Amino acid sequence: MNIILVSNNLAKPRTLSGFHVMALLVGFVALASLITAVFISEKKNIKRKVVEVMSPAQLEKSIKSSQMHLDAYAKQIGELQARIMRLDAQNKRLVKLARVGTDKKVAKKSKDIDLKPIDTFNALGVGGPLVNPTPMTEPDLKAAIAELANAVGHRDEYMNFVEADVLQSSVLKEMLPNVNPVASAYHSSSYGWRIDPIRGIKAFHEGLDFPAPSGTKIFAAGDGIVTTSERTHDYGNLIKVNHGSGLETRYAHTLKRLVKNGERVFKGQVIALVGSTGRSTGPHLHYEIRLNGSPLDPRKYIRN
Repeated sequence: MNIILVSNNLAKPRTLSGFHVMALLVGFVALASLITAVFISEKKNIKRKVVEVMSPAQLEKSIKSSQMHLDAYAKQIGELQARIMRLDAQNKRLVKLARVGTDKKVAKKSKDIDLKPIDTFNALGVGGPLVNPTPMTEPDLKAAIAELANAVGHRDEYMNFVEADVLQSSVLKEMLPNVNPVASAYHSSSYGWRIDPIRGIKAFHEGLDFPAPSGTKIFAAGDGIVTTSERTHDYGNLIKVNHGSGLETRYAHTLKRLVKNGERVFKGQVIALVGSTGRSTGPHLHYEIRLNGSPLDPRKYIRN
């Protein structure tokens, strides 16, 4: 086989014999083999270096794994501490509203929900010799966190009940928003700690969600003045109604707002339509009741 090459310089054809062609092919194969060998050798070197680095790092890896567990537990403890702070703030509000403790309904409620005291290291008169000290295992830590969470949950329910009982017996009872804002049922567990439906993490939900078809009428839960009627990032179309004495209701994710800032509204008046605006996964009303900016459990105030 001959290959003819034409040179622009002399305009003369040049012929490569079969020997030359074979020599070129052998050269190309040799070059490719050399490149492949270098690549494989370098890959092995990199792999060996990685192994050399990772082998003595097994202890570090174990430490990091343990630290990840500790961080997870610390996060849960932090969440519980936040809940305790909320309960403390709620208790202070109750002290200002009225003196409680002898009320029969309150006493009965504390028994119904098994309100047991939480053990604390700050108790007086605690001590004794240290015998066979043993570190807490992972199951021990999990059990302790679960027990603390359960105890705090009971206090949360108890304090919500006490607060609602005090408010409904106080001078504010006539101002309380107690009308169902939508003619549909709410999610029974939507107020409180839950898994956020969008991010999938634990978060506190400060209101009730009323799933309803888009366009369903939303009613004012009580008489008051509209202080906010606007579009926001998280709440979407939002309406806030001031009922006096620090009481406020919020109606979020609405399709359409039917009232304006400064407008007076009356209990049962249609003020908006159900929608899915803002941070929402579908048509529903997000409803809140607040006292001096702090959220209340709306379930304790809606008349059945």
